[in-house]
Amino acid sequence: MRGARLALLALALPALLGATRPRGLGDVKSVQHWSYAGYTRVVVETTRPVRTRVERLAADRASRRPERLYLDLGGVWVGTRFDAPIPVGDGLLRAVRVGQNTLDRTRIVLDLERYDRHRLLHLSNPPRVVIDVFGDRRRGAEPPAGPGTRPDAGGPRLAPDLRTIRTVVVDPGHGGRDPGARGRGGLVEKDVTLRIGRALRRRLEAEGLRVVLTRDGDRTQSLEERTALAEGVGGDLFLSLHANAAPRRELHSIETYYLDKSHERHNLRVASHENGVPPGALDPLQRTLATLRASEASTQSAALAAAVHGELVRGLRGRYPDVEDLGVKSGPFYVLFLASMPSILIETGFLTHAGEARRLASADYAELAAQRIARGVLRYRDTRDTLVAGHRP
Repeated sequence: MRGARLALLALALPALLGATRPRGLGDVKSVQHWSYAGYTRVVVETTRPVRTRVERLAADRASRRPERLYLDLGGVWVGTRFDAPIPVGDGLLRAVRVGQNTLDRTRIVLDLERYDRHRLLHLSNPPRVVIDVFGDRRRGAEPPAGPGTRPDAGGPRLAPDLRTIRTVVVDPGHGGRDPGARGRGGLVEKDVTLRIGRALRRRLEAEGLRVVLTRDGDRTQSLEERTALAEGVGGDLFLSLHANAAPRRELHSIETYYLDKSHERHNLRVASHENGVPPGALDPLQRTLATLRASEASTQSAALAAAVHGELVRGLRGRYPDVEDLGVKSGPFYVLFLASMPSILIETGFLTHAGEARRLASADYAELAAQRIARGVLRYRDTRDTLVAGHRP
């Protein structure tokens, strides 16, 4: 412990002494943070993959040193790029400090205000380390109000199977510099998903549900930011909207995914596309899932997927008899396992199929798909509310 404290005091010592950067090291590309009630996320993007762990240091009252979390990124250089602390001041984190701990190691230090637990994730393409810090914020230090933030979103939450469905987070996939899949006639996935997402918001709000869109415009947004928003607004359900693509132009269908600890090999192609990583990089996710409490929401996610998928296929077939049903499947999607609530990913059609591309480009299809997805959500909600009521004394 004493050695760790001395290392913290020497956070930027090599840089301060004018050390020359060794060859062959990666770089810290960016450090970002998002603050929500009871939850702060820090994301460190690097130019090369790193594996690390989080260490914790207790506060020292004598020196007024706050409690800290720290982690070391081996083979990564930062130099003096972050020569001043990154202020957070949201009641959970005071600041994030980044410095060159040794010639071949960067150290990230999180100065804490409050702390209950943390979660560490390693993601790829681009390589990044995600640290989530949970706790009850210091009174009077509320995080900046974000879109749709509600005052009661912090504090302990009921398990997913005991929550009443009030807030639905709708995630129009891709956006901004990430167009997603490309289809016939110049159609791109990000436009399709936003059109359906806006229509779905109207449908669900008309039924008395609170709806938060992760994006309401053509904006680049990371998966970490989308799911941090979902957690921060106290989401009870998370619906990620997508449109498919395939080398075989004749393939067309509707399919819906939920997260589980296992998956079928043929689902890796879709997951690799939506995650933005090669299929071979997905297998390690299965080991990660066990540590993310995915099983808490897995059963509810499967039920939500079944309800939404059934309504969507039946409704679309009423107008388009050739709609094919590829079923409900499980898959290792980043955007699903970063959210702790029941979460599904809906592939609303194939942009590479001539007929479905024409439909996906139309406002009528967006309205019909939104209507049927909303019906599935309501069916799931009514079933959940009945079960939740049964658990009350």
